[in-house]
Amino acid sequence: MIARRTVPHLRHVSTTSVRNVPRSVVRVQRRCNSTQSATNASLNTSPAGIAPIATITNELDKLAPRFDVSADAIEILKSPAEFYATLKACIDKISRAKRRIYLSTLYVGKTEHELIATIHHALEANPNLKVSILTDALRGTREAPKPSCASLLSSLLRDFGSDRVEICMYHTPNLTGVRKAVIPKRINEGWGLQHMKLYCVDDEIIMSGANLSDDYFTNRQDRYHVFKSAEIADYYGGIYRAVADLSYRVVVDEKDPNGFRLDWPTTNVQPAPLDDPKAYMASATKSLSSLLKPEAITPSAKRGSTSIYPVCQFTPLLSPDTSTELPALTSILRALSTPALQSSRWTFTAGYFNMTPSIRDLLLSSNPTSGTIVAASPWANGFYGSKGVSGMLPAAYTFMSRSFIDAVAERGLSSSITLKEWRRGTVNELEGWTYHAKGLWITLSGERDPSVSLVGSSNYTKRSYSLDLEANAVIVTRDEGLQKRLGEEVQALQEYAKPVGKEEFMRTERRVGLHVRLAMWFVTLVGGAL
Repeated sequence: MIARRTVPHLRHVSTTSVRNVPRSVVRVQRRCNSTQSATNASLNTSPAGIAPIATITNELDKLAPRFDVSADAIEILKSPAEFYATLKACIDKISRAKRRIYLSTLYVGKTEHELIATIHHALEANPNLKVSILTDALRGTREAPKPSCASLLSSLLRDFGSDRVEICMYHTPNLTGVRKAVIPKRINEGWGLQHMKLYCVDDEIIMSGANLSDDYFTNRQDRYHVFKSAEIADYYGGIYRAVADLSYRVVVDEKDPNGFRLDWPTTNVQPAPLDDPKAYMASATKSLSSLLKPEAITPSAKRGSTSIYPVCQFTPLLSPDTSTELPALTSILRALSTPALQSSRWTFTAGYFNMTPSIRDLLLSSNPTSGTIVAASPWANGFYGSKGVSGMLPAAYTFMSRSFIDAVAERGLSSSITLKEWRRGTVNELEGWTYHAKGLWITLSGERDPSVSLVGSSNYTKRSYSLDLEANAVIVTRDEGLQKRLGEEVQALQEYAKPVGKEEFMRTERRVGLHVRLAMWFVTLVGGAL
């Protein structure tokens, strides 16, 4: 199914399209919007906020690009239905697109015909529009030769050709040769994925943890932030373009049993990951590393009230690893234990409760006035009821939750750190939802609402920091309106969450069997991660 050949290369999407944005243009650009309220304190000058915020921003300025924006340029969506409506023609998002659409996701649901029809209509209505979609090759072709993500997306290629539509599929360099041949398709994504969720239409981009499939549009809770900024859309467009040029292309092939094949264009970064993984990684490092670096900071540069720091994790593609997400998160969590941020409050959430040991230790060492972890209950886990090894994952996450509760108790933190489990019905039953949200919110001592939040695709796991490609944004704000909206977001996510303690894990249905622990050990042994 994978072959090497030359295919038409899409270099000219439009005058400002993601496919021809020079990398010099997508370096950091600072923008202070004059619509920011004068009553909201600057990140640099607020007498009440300078010390705590500077503890965080001074380190972030060393790690990642920074964009100063108006707080009004950030819209926070709260539900799957709102995400779907914003993305689609209900509020005229895609159908109004004039220049570019780039969508980066793990996969597009194989039955998302309405979404594809909306993009189809936009392409028909706007002759200058170019569309580029990036998914993961393993997940995107898993069901082939039955209907799959790849076969669905190939219909756009069939109707509009490769001059206007580009379908890219990233394949991890960690799964090749014998390992690729023997690992079952159902679990091979444990060796690395394209996991970025970037949904850009013209100059607005949605950052989320949600994929593009029916459950994420209806009953799978996530987070969704809309950034209305050409500079931010251009920056992530540069990231998108670099990864797209490190990915296979879907080509329509009626003679192939799948109806398509994956090709490696000669215009791509060379070589292909399945041909020479080490050389591929070396080429990827040259392509990506410069995009992640911050621009030199002018000491006298005035900050606005809200800053956005794009942070990404590209560990499988970088040697040395110059990824910015884990260093940024680490610096933020370390800052929580400093005098300037002492007695802050935080909320941390991940759909899959499997944070790395280092993140767990930093959270436990933060000495918060109040710390809250929100995780999916087994009955809100997307793998609940699955067959095979994947069906053991809810129990595996239960085991990790129990271990976290034990660690909290051992450190005498039970009165300040709470674990909550999110449940809204039961997966695969009528009105049952799953939970997939991830993020961090920090509220300064004496304040009501968060000043710092991390949003994006990362699950903060070993996989996120060793195997997958992740894109995120750190929001730092002193704007009271945006702080209030962040506070409303984190409260809304806890509407269906309730505290759990050690007694919960003593119940018969929550006990974790030896077979689950053995499965966890086996996946690690053969080089994968949960």
